[in-house]
Formats: sequence, structure tokens, C-alpha cells
Amino acid sequence: MDPQTQQSILDAVRQFGAANVIVLLGTPSPEAAAIAAETVVNGDPTYAGPLAETQLGLSVYHVLENDVRNAIDPAVYDAQVGLMAETLDGAAIAEAVALVRNAGTRSVSND
Repeated sequence: MDPQTQQSILDAVRQFGAANVIVLLGTPSPEAAAIAAETVVNGDPTYAGPLAETQLGLSVYHVLENDVRNAIDPAVYDAQVGLMAETLDGAAIAEAVALVRNAGTRSVSND
């Protein structure tokens, strides 16, 4: 997750509070999804961006997770995510994000 995106997430948390921010990922691999999820839950593991050492404890999901898919109008989902859903390993990506989400800390900072 690039520093600009990290800053945007941090700004949203400061404006709306961590309890009111959900991060929806669209990363193409389980590894990238896990790193992005780790970043918004426990802080940037590369120590390179604004979320370095910042544990936001945010709720994080991937657009390929069934719960997310079921919450979106099927026509919109197919138009926006359909090809991605057909070509990527959605189960592995969803599992990677769920592992971080379920194991992540929930100490929330509104700094």
C-alpha cells in the first residue's frame, strides 16, 4: 500500500473515527492482500509510510470475499469486479485477509 493511500486512510480515521472506517481491498494476490490488511490493522510492516507503527485496528475486507459480493448489486459487481473474480484465486485472497482481520489487534487510535 503506497504512502499516499496510507495517508488517505489515516486522514479518514482522524475525520470519522476508526469505528466508522472500513477498508475494502482489491489487491490481486494473497500476499499483497495480507500486507495491505496488516497495514491498516497493525501498522505498515515495511515502516515506510504514514501508518508505520500506527495500529488503527480497522475492519478490512477484500472485494472478492463472499460477504462483500453479497452486499453489492450483482450487476454492479459483475461490471466492476467480474473479470477479477473469474481470474484470481478469490478463496486464497479472502483467507489471507480474514486471517489478518481475525488475528489483528483492536486497539484503536484516533490520533
